[in-house]
Amino acid sequence: MTDTGGRNDAELVAAAASGSEHAFRTLYRAYVRPVYWIAHGLLHDPGDAEDVTQETFLVAWRKLPELELVSDSLLPWLATICRFQSANRVRRRGLERRHLADDDAADIVDTVDVERQIVQGDLVERILVAVGALNALDQEIFRLCAAQGYAYQAAADRLGVSHGAVRNRLSRIRSHVRAAVEPEES
Repeated sequence: MTDTGGRNDAELVAAAASGSEHAFRTLYRAYVRPVYWIAHGLLHDPGDAEDVTQETFLVAWRKLPELELVSDSLLPWLATICRFQSANRVRRRGLERRHLADDDAADIVDTVDVERQIVQGDLVERILVAVGALNALDQEIFRLCAAQGYAYQAAADRLGVSHGAVRNRLSRIRSHVRAAVEPEES
């Protein structure tokens, strides 16, 4: 769930698909950080990650009218777009290097690490499943603190709970998510 003034992602997607810039800005604010960190994890370059994040939301804006949201969150769809945009960025880097390099160095090409993308995509999915299993308050605490970077007190004020409640719940939430995403030992 996103902090959307009482509107869920499905309502915001429908409004944004109908041209509501306010609804799209609300979705952007809710998901820009997670999308950035996915891009950064794939590209390992802050500048490229920022560019890919913007490209991801540009593609999302254009494709929203065709989207049928099948989950409670827009993040899995955005993560998929982000992975494709990151792969395109890596390919573009390789092409640029080939055109700029000497003929002898033209054989060096950046390749997309498909295995890494699959593992990271799986990790995102497991995190989403783990967070989805939490109660509504814990999902909001996770979203505010872990995804959007709110301080404990700011999240507490926004949710109408105590600072200690946010701190303690977030600690349990992180343990829950960590346990859900750690590789199983054989």
